[in-house]
Amino acid sequence: MQNPIIAPSLLAADFSQLQKEFAMINESQAEWLHLDVMDGVFVPNISFFTPVLQAVQRYVKKKLDMHLMMVEPEKFIKRCFYLGASSVTIHYEACNHLHENLYYIRREGGRAGVAINPHTPVDVLEDVIQMVDLVCVMSVNPGFGGQAFIENTYHKVERLKEMILRKRSNALIQVDGGVQLQHVRKLVESGADVLVAGTSVFGEEDPLHAIRQMRDVAIKASLAMHNVR
Repeated sequence: MQNPIIAPSLLAADFSQLQKEFAMINESQAEWLHLDVMDGVFVPNISFFTPVLQAVQRYVKKKLDMHLMMVEPEKFIKRCFYLGASSVTIHYEACNHLHENLYYIRREGGRAGVAINPHTPVDVLEDVIQMVDLVCVMSVNPGFGGQAFIENTYHKVERLKEMILRKRSNALIQVDGGVQLQHVRKLVESGADVLVAGTSVFGEEDPLHAIRQMRDVAIKASLAMHNVR
């Protein structure tokens, strides 16, 4: 049994204090750092690109989980791995050739992820789920941090978990967007493996405590589920 993973999202960090934020992440119990790369086309916002990612690669010791919110992600995949990515996630809605892009990510040696927006049903992943290592379920509309968590996400995660088990896939389920401490237990019980946390970590007075608290709740929920089974 793998413990649930808390993945702080750098998008919510204080970019005037990045060195301090990097040090906090390294000290924390988080296993991954989530990196949202936005192009201003697929989503109505632009985030960090190569200069910031080079700094992350240089100073952060955690696994780098890159989430490409962009059209034509294949143009950036190789660079992601050059910049230290352990996993690269692309959007179902942004890919004309999803199979090819997922194969490309795996060929580069990383974890291949696919993200789906809140309005996209999990059924669209039936034909690719066995070649996916990670499914990112967006629990807000992508593009901006600080949005409210969409409650239907719990049901969506449950349906996705059923598909993964039925198809005998090894894919992890990641939930990204508006995740707060009060959502953690129910998300894990629904089947989530990785919880992306932005403002609920970087917006707190003590981010280390926030990460530890979320992780503790997630692990307790996971252990309780397995004990019941």
